Amino acid sequence: MSSPHDKSAVVATVLASFDAGETPERVALRDAVRALLAGLAAKVPGRSVEVRVPPYGAIQCVEGPRHTRGTPPNVVEMDPETWVRLATGRLSWGEAITQGRLRISGNRADISNYIPI
Repeated sequence: MSSPHDKSAVVATVLASFDAGETPERVALRDAVRALLAGLAAKVPGRSVEVRVPPYGAIQCVEGPRHTRGTPPNVVEMDPETWVRLATGRLSWGEAITQGRLRISGNRADISNYIPI
């Protein structure tokens, strides 16, 4: 079953750029990152884990203890290309960890059960 994000024109454009070995346009990459972050927030509502994809966005997700101030105890951070690849199933959580593409802190930060979106 394909997700609505797989059919998103901007996500498809960014993935096509990656497949061609090209750097996607900045605006397209930003929009793809934000669309996929919104998809994760909708799929896994909550406020116990913060997912950061600088410089384009960050969301809080996953039910559990709520974070309100300062640095959250559970953080997943990555670059935009890694996020797009993870969220669309082009890169597995294990591969991203092995390749050092994720920065994770906190005991609730493993969101691998929720991706791809």
